[in-house]
Amino acid sequence: MQSRRVFSGVLAVLLIALGGCGSHTGEPDAVGGPAVMRRLTESQYRATVADIFGPEIPITARFERALREDGLISIGTGRSGMSPFSIEQYDGAALTVAAAVVSEEHRAKLIPCQPKSGAAQFDAECAKQVVQHYGVPLFRRPLRDDEVKRFVDAAQAGQERLGDFYAGLQFALAAMMVSPEFLLRIERTPPDAKQRDVMQLDAWSKATRLSYFLTNSTPDDELLRAAGAGELETRRGLQRQVDRLVGSPLFETAVRAFFQDMLQFDKFGDLAKDPVVYPAFNSTVAADAQEQTLRTITHLLIEEKGDYRDLFTTRDTFLTRALGVVYRVPVPTRNGWEPTEFAEGKHREGIQSQVAFLALNSHPGRSSATLRGKALREVFLCQEVPDPPANVNFAVVQDPSNVAMPTARDRLVAHRTEPACAGCHAITDPVGLTLENFDGLGTYRSVENGAAIDASGDLDGIAFNSADGLARALHDHPETPRCLVEKMYRFAVGRDTEMEERPYMDYLNREFKASGYRVPEVMRTIALSDNFFAISTLRDGEQT
Repeated sequence: MQSRRVFSGVLAVLLIALGGCGSHTGEPDAVGGPAVMRRLTESQYRATVADIFGPEIPITARFERALREDGLISIGTGRSGMSPFSIEQYDGAALTVAAAVVSEEHRAKLIPCQPKSGAAQFDAECAKQVVQHYGVPLFRRPLRDDEVKRFVDAAQAGQERLGDFYAGLQFALAAMMVSPEFLLRIERTPPDAKQRDVMQLDAWSKATRLSYFLTNSTPDDELLRAAGAGELETRRGLQRQVDRLVGSPLFETAVRAFFQDMLQFDKFGDLAKDPVVYPAFNSTVAADAQEQTLRTITHLLIEEKGDYRDLFTTRDTFLTRALGVVYRVPVPTRNGWEPTEFAEGKHREGIQSQVAFLALNSHPGRSSATLRGKALREVFLCQEVPDPPANVNFAVVQDPSNVAMPTARDRLVAHRTEPACAGCHAITDPVGLTLENFDGLGTYRSVENGAAIDASGDLDGIAFNSADGLARALHDHPETPRCLVEKMYRFAVGRDTEMEERPYMDYLNREFKASGYRVPEVMRTIALSDNFFAISTLRDGEQT
C-alpha cells in the first residue's frame, strides 16, 4: 500500500511536469484565452466572396492597410478599428457584389427563387428564401428570426423605392455584407452552457475558426452542416472535418496565408528601390519574388511533405525570366515558372537567401545587415530586437561612398562605437553581415566598392564564414521550429499566448518534432486540440 501511494505521488509529479493529465492524446488540459473578434483580412474577404457567390463576381474596393501587432496581421485584425475610409470601401464593395449577384447574367444561377408575380411586385417569401439561403454562409451561423425580418424589410424598402424586386434584393444582400456579423469573425460560447472558467466555443464559432485556419476562407456547406448537426462536438466528427480540410486544395491557400503573414509580405506594398542602383527591379520582380518564396515553401512542405527546417537549406526553387535576371541564372521558359535547383556553392541555400527576404529587408539604395539580422531573429527565431534610440546618428553607416570604410562591415564597426548603438547591433550584425554578399535587391556580389566582402558571422555561438553556414545554423537552431509553432498557434487563435498555455506549447513542440517537423501535421494537431477552441471566461472578463 505504501509503495502504491509513493508510485501515485511520483506519477502526479510527472503529470504536472508534463503540463497536466490532458486528453488521451497527451494534450495538456485546456486553459484557453479571451474570445477574440477579428476583421476579415483582404485575402479572406476576397476568398469568402468567391466561395459564396463564385469567383466571377467582381470586388471593387481599395482595402485599408492591415495593422500588424506582435509580428502578425492575424493578431492586428483583432485590435484595429474601422476607419470611415474602410466603411466606405466595404459599402462600395458590397453594393458591387450584390449588383452582380442579382444581375440578369447571374440571377438564374445565384438567386434560388423567382418572384411569383414578376420583378415589378415584391415577393416576401422569395426574399425570405434568398436571405436565409445566403445568411448562413455570410454570417457563418443560422440567422435569428429578427435578423431575417430586418433584411427582408430592407429588400421590400428597395423594391418600393426602385420598383424592381431584384434591386430590392441587392439592398438586402449589401446590408448583410456590411454587417459586423460578416466583416468580423465574432466568437461565442454556447449561450445555454453552464458557466465555467474554461469553456469551448460554440459549434458555429468552431467551424469558423477551423475553416479560416485551414482554408483561409469561410466554412463550406459540409462544415456548416457538421456544425449544425453537432458533429464538431465529438472527437470523430471533428477529426473527419479536419482531415477533409487538410486534404483539400484550399489547404495550400491557408499555408500561403500564414507564411505571407509571418514573412511580412504586406510590406511589399511600400517597397521601393533606386532605379539607378537597381535597374532590374520593377513591379513584376516584386510580385515574382513573393511568389517564388511561397512556391518554394508549399512545394517542400505540402507536395514533398518535407521537414520545415529544410526551408533554410533547400536549393530547390522556381524562377521566372524576370527573376533570372536578378539571380543571374538563365531561365529558358519565356512565360511562367520553371523549376530550378541552384548550383552548390552559389550560396543560394534557403528562403533567407531569396530575393523576397533580401530585398524586403534592405534600403532603397543599399543592403542592410542590421535590417536583415533583425528580420532573421524576429521572423524565424522569435527573438525580439529593440528599436534604436531616437537620437542615433546614422551618418557613418548610411554613406556607402566612404573610401576609408568601403564595406558595410567597416561602416557598422565604426557605428557600433557609439554606446547607444552597441547593444542592438551586437544582436543583429553578426548574423546579418553574413548576407552582405547580396546587394539591396538580392543579387550576389563578392566585392563592395572594390573591397572584398567578409561574410563571416555568428548565430548564438555558432560561427560560420558564408551564407551557407548561416543556412545550416538556422536549420539546426533549437528555436527555429519552436518559433514556427509559436507563430502558427498565435496565427490560428488571433492573439498572443498566455503564460498558462506554456505546457500546451511544449506539447505542440513535442508533436511537431515527433512528426519530423511537418507543418501540415502541426496544423492538424492544433486544429484537433481542445486548447484551440478553449475560451477562458476569467481572462475574457479581465480583458473587457
